[in-house]
Amino acid sequence: MTTALLVAAFLMGFLGSPHCLGMCGGLVAAFSLSMKDVSPAKRRRLIATYHFGRLISYSILGLIAGLIGTTVLEPLMRGNSMPRILLGLVLVFVGVTMLGAPFLSRLERVGMRFWQYLSPIRQKVFPLNTYPRAMAAGLLWGYLPCGLVYGALLIAVVAHNPLGGAALMFVFGLGTIPMLVATHETVGWLRDKIGRLRLRQINGVIMILSGLAVAFVPMVMQNRHSGAQMNHGSPSSMMSNSHSQHNTNDMSYDMTDTADKDSMSHNMTGVDNTDNMSNSLEQHQTAE
Repeated sequence: MTTALLVAAFLMGFLGSPHCLGMCGGLVAAFSLSMKDVSPAKRRRLIATYHFGRLISYSILGLIAGLIGTTVLEPLMRGNSMPRILLGLVLVFVGVTMLGAPFLSRLERVGMRFWQYLSPIRQKVFPLNTYPRAMAAGLLWGYLPCGLVYGALLIAVVAHNPLGGAALMFVFGLGTIPMLVATHETVGWLRDKIGRLRLRQINGVIMILSGLAVAFVPMVMQNRHSGAQMNHGSPSSMMSNSHSQHNTNDMSYDMTDTADKDSMSHNMTGVDNTDNMSNSLEQHQTAE
């Protein structure tokens, strides 16, 4: 789990929260109405409690997603580049959904069936006037169907790290809190800024580009490196050729040095023979 993925998860939650406010807004309003007889101080603590429960719920889902990636996907892709490619493609997929593509709407419909199944349990947490009820409400809230949550879970799956998946979903949940705890005026201001500046779409484009970079840039660099090695030869062969040339030069130097020594020895022998012949001639003339 890298810092870049955690930052992406936080921005995904923060910039995607205006979209989720349509579904979560009703739930937030229901929680607020159930706390109308509570003091303002306790109300703030109850709100913090059920958001903390929601973060725990997201973290549990991220842990399960990371375990799925570790036990199912990682053994199938060990020793190759498929984990990196799959992570890049998931980032591209999530980025496209942030641009508005309804790829996860079918999953939301499936999740809605499960959410309706939890309806009897959800009714028991109201009113939210105690901390256990607020915590239970937050834990249930984590299973509210949301395409943005499903996209974050896909990233947690391909991260192949259970603890990393839990951390990613926790940070994702942190990103959604500002919009959900803001007052009505602040919510309007945030939605206006995010919508007018198209921050959600910009983040989607950034995720698409990041996914493409994660998936394909290492492959391009590896191909370029392989081509460079084929053109210039491998370092080992260059060292081998250099070593062979050095040995050849050494052999040539030894042969030349030996020939020079033999020539010098031959010349010295010739000089000695000449001196002996001169001495013999002088002795013969003296004798005559």
